[in-house]
Amino acid sequence: MLRARFFALLLAVSLFNFFFIVSAFAQSCSGMSLGNGASLNGFVPFPADSLWNTDVSSAPVDPNSSAIISFIGASVGLHPDFGAGLYQGSTMGIPYVVVGRTPFVHVGFTAYGDESDPGPMPVPKTAPIEGYPNPGNGDRHVLVLDRFNCWLYELYSSYPQANGSWNAASAAVWDLMNDEQRPYTWTSADAAGLSVFAGLARYDEAASGTIKHALRFTLQSSATAFTPPASHWAGNSSNQNAPPMGMRMRLKASFDTSSFPPQSQAILAAMKKYGIILADNGSSMYISGVPDGRWNNDDLSALKSVPASAFEVVLMNPIYTPSNVPTGPAPVITSFTANPTTVSKGQPVTLSWNISGGSYAVVSPLVGAVRGNSVVIMPTATSTFTLYSTNAYGRSTARVKVTVQ
Repeated sequence: MLRARFFALLLAVSLFNFFFIVSAFAQSCSGMSLGNGASLNGFVPFPADSLWNTDVSSAPVDPNSSAIISFIGASVGLHPDFGAGLYQGSTMGIPYVVVGRTPFVHVGFTAYGDESDPGPMPVPKTAPIEGYPNPGNGDRHVLVLDRFNCWLYELYSSYPQANGSWNAASAAVWDLMNDEQRPYTWTSADAAGLSVFAGLARYDEAASGTIKHALRFTLQSSATAFTPPASHWAGNSSNQNAPPMGMRMRLKASFDTSSFPPQSQAILAAMKKYGIILADNGSSMYISGVPDGRWNNDDLSALKSVPASAFEVVLMNPIYTPSNVPTGPAPVITSFTANPTTVSKGQPVTLSWNISGGSYAVVSPLVGAVRGNSVVIMPTATSTFTLYSTNAYGRSTARVKVTVQ
């Protein structure tokens, strides 16, 4: 009886500390609505100093700007790669879902597992896949915002499995409350190693009249190079003026937007203040957004009249190539322990760790992305738990076994 009371007290204290930490970090996420394409109600992912959220309206112009615009094609017009309704049976844009206390499931990797964040992840079986209801063989992105824990999960080439798990070519976890750098040369669910969701135009923002972040766009050709905030290249051109992944272009302040309809005006204003960031190879000057029945496709079509010549490239410094990619120490995990290491089925176990130099951490299986330095679990079978700690230079791991009698 005393042992049972001790475990109950331990669990209560640990859970209190855990939920206190979660609550402190999730305050800004708690206002988001739940569901597919739900409103964030003013919440802007990542801190104000994130490069996604940085005002670049007065930033210097890159000395190679004119040559890069010429390489892209001065007359190539913007194209909103999102809107209302269906095109050839599929929605237009990249969808997302906001979840609450959603069960965490296994994610298996089919291509880039060594550069992916491991699961489990709170991906619902019914999460919308890019191109739904007929996603086909495209990028098949799945984006999940966890309102309770304030994490963002992004999957590429995603396929739901019959048992509720998911398979994906790659996946990345993003802390919505902190700046996060993917390891240099690692991909994410996007070719540039960036967050996909961070650069999407959403209807709720445009309807408010203000989009407070840069937008994601694609170009047909890019160099084997990247510039912050990107971490990965997908070079397919050796031309000296081919742009690196992460390049930011800004709509010129002199470009007159007064005659554009409201939704386009909001998007163009964001392009003047925050710019557009090169995130992937694809059709040139295609801007990414979220499918939503409330978009006015005629309004958005007005964007097509804006040529690449109306933009300028913001100063890129540094630019990383295979010859100068930064190197440094991966995180150091000084301890990873379980207390106790042997339990009966359903009894609590506290996993604890100490890390130096880590940007974020994941515990697998059962737990997922974590903050702080401990978590309480109640394993039902003997398991080996792995702690993954990641920073800009790589990833470190540690393991501990818990025996369930």
